[in-house]
Amino acid sequence: MARSSPADRDTYPLYRILTTRWADNDLYGHMNNVVHYELFDTAVNGVLIDKGLLDPHKGSHVFLVVETGCRYFAEMAFPDIVHAGIRVAKLGTSSIRYEVGLFRNEEKTAAAEGHFIHVQVDRETRRPVPLDEKTRLALGPLLALSV
Repeated sequence: MARSSPADRDTYPLYRILTTRWADNDLYGHMNNVVHYELFDTAVNGVLIDKGLLDPHKGSHVFLVVETGCRYFAEMAFPDIVHAGIRVAKLGTSSIRYEVGLFRNEEKTAAAEGHFIHVQVDRETRRPVPLDEKTRLALGPLLALSV
């Protein structure tokens, strides 16, 4: 099976800038792989909060992660600045598949790329609820035309 190449910056329509922390480096002197997933989570939930689609403390619904994955292409480490590129690969009935590229500093290709699937659920029952029109309109511009 051939390994895919990392994406360029222009394949993502939205970016969030995230900082690394001293504690993100592991014994080998680079960012530990679990931190990549934390960055995905921070970037995606930051977008949802900024767009008024998620109130993590009082909203009637929340988003639960049901699947993640990551491919690593290059090392990152503190004090790198991470540019998290975000696109939506699919808007389902109650789910959203995000694809996130992590770009180190000003590099043109992703150091890591992953996917992140949320299911919107009722805060109390934790049962899936359909995505509303506001969510679809807000995330529609992030839909990837071809991936």
